[in-house]
Amino acid sequence: MNKAYSSKGLIVITGAGQRVGLYCASALLQQGYQLLVSYRKLTAGITALQQAGAHCVAADFTELESMAAFIKALAPYPAIRAIIHNASSWQADLPMQQELTAQSLPEQLQQDAQVFDAMQQIHARAPYLLNRALLPKLLASPNGADIIHLTDFVASVGSSKHQAYAASKAALENLTLSLARQLAPDIKVNAIAPALLMFNESDDEAYRKKALAKSLLAIEPGPDEVLQSILYLLNSKYITGRVLAVDGGRHLKLP
Repeated sequence: MNKAYSSKGLIVITGAGQRVGLYCASALLQQGYQLLVSYRKLTAGITALQQAGAHCVAADFTELESMAAFIKALAPYPAIRAIIHNASSWQADLPMQQELTAQSLPEQLQQDAQVFDAMQQIHARAPYLLNRALLPKLLASPNGADIIHLTDFVASVGSSKHQAYAASKAALENLTLSLARQLAPDIKVNAIAPALLMFNESDDEAYRKKALAKSLLAIEPGPDEVLQSILYLLNSKYITGRVLAVDGGRHLKLP
């Protein structure tokens, strides 16, 4: 770990082990920011971040003891320039049961509750708790600080198959508004709401074609769109309480 303080300050990123989080962490490190990131599984990307000087901490934000350990890892740092909440889980709702009996009802409720609670824990509860716990270090940032929540396009339109996920991201967007009101003018609080950014290697051609057709621009833009949005918000002096849509015009192609 490189503990030398950067003149640009410390950025905390949750969920930086792969994909968008890893890309943004690597780029911000290259731009001279000091990085402390969380991860759930040790990946080649996390190893590369460690070798480049990032402080990488294993954390499971559904467990309060693990969250507390992550917060304690920040003790050596006097201030935080920004927190970027990227940690996420994509969990589909369970199939709806057409008929419920007295015997099956408790099990159905338990299973549905597990999905809903899991989504809320990672997308809403964890940012809420982390923001509150780390507020003194954000306020100590000499030139102001930022909180950036990564939400999702579906937070504003809903999802038929990922209702619990969409609801949790909507909760995070509402938290963005509340925190912006509370923490101004010292801390800017905004959200970034992407639609499709990048495919998985396992996505077949039929799925890719269908997904691309959902937006006006019909492209796979890649993670750099989120990075540029983060930099825009970090450099702005007059944007707070906003949800920055990164969706290729998808809101205009709804059925």
